[in-house]
Amino acid sequence: MPADGHARTQAPVGEGTTMNGRRRARARELGIQIGILPTGSANAITDVAGVRIGHQTLVRGDSVRTGVTAIIPHEGNIFQEKLAAAVHCANGFGKLAGATQIAELGSLECPIVLTNTLSVAAGLTGLIRHVLAMPGNEAVQSVNAVVGETNDGYLNDIRGMHVTAEDVLTALATASPGPVAEGCVGAGTGTSCFGFKGGIGTASRRIPTDRGGYTVGVLVQSNYDGILTINGAPVGRELGEFFLSQYTPKPDGDGSCMIVVATDAPLCPRNLGRLAARAALGLGQTGSVMENGSGDYVIAFSTAYRIPHRGGLLTPSVATLANHAMNPLFLAAVEATEEALLNSLLQATDTVGVNGHRREAIPLEQVVRICGRYGVLDLAGRLPGVAP
Repeated sequence: MPADGHARTQAPVGEGTTMNGRRRARARELGIQIGILPTGSANAITDVAGVRIGHQTLVRGDSVRTGVTAIIPHEGNIFQEKLAAAVHCANGFGKLAGATQIAELGSLECPIVLTNTLSVAAGLTGLIRHVLAMPGNEAVQSVNAVVGETNDGYLNDIRGMHVTAEDVLTALATASPGPVAEGCVGAGTGTSCFGFKGGIGTASRRIPTDRGGYTVGVLVQSNYDGILTINGAPVGRELGEFFLSQYTPKPDGDGSCMIVVATDAPLCPRNLGRLAARAALGLGQTGSVMENGSGDYVIAFSTAYRIPHRGGLLTPSVATLANHAMNPLFLAAVEATEEALLNSLLQATDTVGVNGHRREAIPLEQVVRICGRYGVLDLAGRLPGVAP
């Protein structure tokens, strides 16, 4: 039990049930096959070797619905062995700490933390403490901590600033490879998406061997609005739940989305920026128009080589992928982002939060029926018991 006496929970992988006990599912379990490229073994950002994900989920009383998600890019000391990185801003109504140094230097020197808007400071404190405590960093006096956010204030008592630096350290300490918990976990605990419950989602793609055999993995924190489209089917319109709908009047559909793209392809920072920009296309594929009040950011990094913190006058040369070889990676980023966003929505569960506000999980049976009517469902891959 933390010192403040309040429980903090971390949802295990596979905890995908609604409040009435019905099982949730990932897109592919429902027969929703996005794109043409194959996935990695876990269909997650952790399919990029060395990447680990940790969640700290805060569910307390009737008003705290928030948390932290940590992305650790490699198993070593990332401050001493930095990675090439880039940031793409699709719409800048957000508070992405650390973005300017990544843009200036083209490198990432710490893990990435996602949380809620008013907990960015706690994210920074936790990350900095984590980096300073690593062996070999005893003389470090400057850390470019990277913290992204979305606003979960509809379901969470965001003004209470319940996330602490200790929560960030817990997410970092419990990060692991392999399957990733999705939906209402970590930084996705209190988020909303297309009028339904949003959350954390992930997916990956493998490039053909003759094009390098590289992997692209994506993790998202979905908290945005628009007109939901799934594999081309107008699901939001059919459900009657969409931005500007006369049937479900709501304020202008502002919201935000954080997207993290990892790859083992040897990319220079410039081409990582190009890759990040393509991930934003995957966001658009789901029906987002990146509204005026939306903070839509993509952070992309490559694990293929390390940039030493202290080197000589010349940076060691690294062979990076040519511009003309980027197209398969662009496709992979679009496909993996689109699927990760759908997984964040499909895996989320019914949630009641602050002031009795409620977000229902998107109804899987109706999604399957709509996709079936529009001919975009792979019935061979459909989850048993969910009829089209």
